[in-house]
Amino acid sequence: MNLSPGRYGYHDLASGDCLVTSARVITAELIDDFARVSGDTYEIHMSDAAAQAKGFERRVAHGLLVLAVIDGLKNNAPARFDALASLGWTWRFVAPVLAGDTISAKFVVREKRLTANGKRGITKITAQAMNQRGDIVQEGENGLIFDL
Repeated sequence: MNLSPGRYGYHDLASGDCLVTSARVITAELIDDFARVSGDTYEIHMSDAAAQAKGFERRVAHGLLVLAVIDGLKNNAPARFDALASLGWTWRFVAPVLAGDTISAKFVVREKRLTANGKRGITKITAQAMNQRGDIVQEGENGLIFDL
């Protein structure tokens, strides 16, 4: 079920609930900003010519930039997980994201469990990041912990 706008705590969620984000363009300027922050100035991120020499059409976005963007899209979606914190990501880069691509994501609640003391809840959420053509470019799982 696609979640309606609102904030969703642990008890509000069921396996199969789905959060779909809006989209964001991965601009060359965003790639430059991420390179400055991360220090990752690998040539395919910084130059169309270097990316083309490696077989890409144009500059390639950092994989971690795309992950950060979809996490931001998730946390600012009209329907939001009201979690305490992220427990981590198991993540895979499936296809390159190029400067100018538009990214969105879909998050689906896969499983839920209470912590051993029963004071918090943990969810595992599968995620897929798609480009403007609907191609999956990244995918994986995010663990979230909730106060009850």
